[in-house]
Amino acid sequence: QFQLVESGGGLVQPGGSLRLSCAASGFTLDYYAIGWFRQAPGNEREGVSCISSSDGSTSPAGTYYADSVKGRFTISRDSAKNTVYLQMNSLKPEDTAVYYCAAVPGVVTTGLIPENEYDYWGQGTQVTVSS
Repeated sequence: QFQLVESGGGLVQPGGSLRLSCAASGFTLDYYAIGWFRQAPGNEREGVSCISSSDGSTSPAGTYYADSVKGRFTISRDSAKNTVYLQMNSLKPEDTAVYYCAAVPGVVTTGLIPENEYDYWGQGTQVTVSS
C-alpha cells in the first residue's frame, strides 16, 4: 500500500528552523518526484518545493523552490531511509500552514510540478511560526 507520512511540524519562533520529513512506504522514493505544498487557513494550497525523480544517472536530482522560500528552505532525499526532507530556516509568520508532501512517479522535472499532477499525498503536518 502506497503511503506518505509527514512529520516534524510544530511551533517555532520567527527566525527559527524546522525539518519536515516525508517518509514513504510501499514504493521507492528515488523513482518519484516529490513535492512539498502548504495551505494556510483561508488560502489555496501552494507549491513550496520539489525534487525531481532520479533519471538513472549519478547526477543529483534537480530541486526547485517557490520564490517565497528560495534561500531559506532546502529539499533533500535520503534513499537509504526512503525519506524526503524539507529543511526550513529563517522561518517567518507567513510560513504558518499545514505542510503536505506528494509524489508522482518517474517525473524528471525542470521546475515546480503543478499540484494536479501528483498521484499520492500525505496527511499533512502543522507548522506554526509565532512568538
